[in-house]
Amino acid sequence: PTRPRATAHPRSHPHPGPPPAPSHLPNAGCRGRMSAGNLTRCPWPGTDPLDVAYHDEEWGVPEYDARALYEKLILDGFQAGLAWITILRKRDAFRAAFDGFEPEKIARYDAKKVEVLMADAGIVRNRLKIEGTIRSAQVWLDMMETGPGFSAFLWDFVDGKPVLNRFKAMNDVPAKTPLSRAMSKELKARGFKFCGPTIVYAFMQATGLVNDHLTSCHRHKACAAL
Repeated sequence: PTRPRATAHPRSHPHPGPPPAPSHLPNAGCRGRMSAGNLTRCPWPGTDPLDVAYHDEEWGVPEYDARALYEKLILDGFQAGLAWITILRKRDAFRAAFDGFEPEKIARYDAKKVEVLMADAGIVRNRLKIEGTIRSAQVWLDMMETGPGFSAFLWDFVDGKPVLNRFKAMNDVPAKTPLSRAMSKELKARGFKFCGPTIVYAFMQATGLVNDHLTSCHRHKACAAL
């Protein structure tokens, strides 16, 4: 099937609420604001150092490593319904519990391992999402063994380079796009779990498939240059 063309999302059709990645962003309608160090940032990180570091060092940076992309997709699925800072605070525990998000290991998890994970207070204990993580690892392995790989599959949606958006305010940023709907549909068809179009757009933002830093944010130009 023909995929939607990978183009910057027009500002003429703003989504009425904040973008979903990270979720429950504060000051959704605000433009970039001055922060410590005289740097203007997107408003959503707030003042939590962990959130600020994530915004400045990770969010929107193009990611091409297939394993890292798997990890980020899984964490975005676990984040659904929670504030992203909750996942950030638990990320090290997630990595420890899920063997560093190595799909080769996760694909072999059995029912006993699921129960161990369900007893781990350091992670988000959701049985369906844990089982979905295992199934997604199995699909990831199949894609790596029988095709161009997970990274190439994802980046093909944007013709191999990030979509550069030029949003001026958080209210301009969409929650999902035709492109995220198309990616979600193909991921689901292959067997991935917890990858609806809103989760997928959050994933696209986080992994730099799209650059959704506000134009006033110091990271917009920096990420565009990567």
